[in-house]
Amino acid sequence: MYPKVAIREFVANAIIHQDFSITGAGPMVEVFATRMEITNPGKPLVEPDRFIDHSPISRNETLASLMRRMKICEEWGSGVDRAVHSIELFQLPAPEFIAENLYTRIILFSYREFKDMGRVDRVRACFQHCVLRWLARDFMTNATLRERLGIEERNYPMVSKVIKDTLEAGLIKPADPANKSTKKKYIPRWG
Repeated sequence: MYPKVAIREFVANAIIHQDFSITGAGPMVEVFATRMEITNPGKPLVEPDRFIDHSPISRNETLASLMRRMKICEEWGSGVDRAVHSIELFQLPAPEFIAENLYTRIILFSYREFKDMGRVDRVRACFQHCVLRWLARDFMTNATLRERLGIEERNYPMVSKVIKDTLEAGLIKPADPANKSTKKKYIPRWG
């Protein structure tokens, strides 16, 4: 149900980035009927919105180096974007990244049709898709998001609504604010 690349990356990150100063806790993988949750102790070193594009920062460099030598990770900082890309290829809902004071949690969701996704799920998918396009030195458009969400071209207004909601959430912005065309391109808010 979930791409192996995503599971491997998120579990490896949970192991590498755990905060060993928090006692009585360790990485945990929980599998439910409609989701998988991967949790590790410790607040992340980067904001969850930047997990996909941020340069690598390791809390446990020795452990990360060992896992790189074992070919479990590569320490290039490209693992989360590969994982999210594989989730897009499976047309699964975008993963949710949660950061609290004592833990970090990644939630992978099982397949849901667009009509069964809530507004928050759709906005998260739009934002993550936009970040992936930006990393590829490209732009998100209505057409690329339609393809990512598996929506037919004739239903472009549904995707326009998702883009509008994501703009209102402040997660993306027009690549060219002066462009008044209907064929707009978008980049992440920090792009």
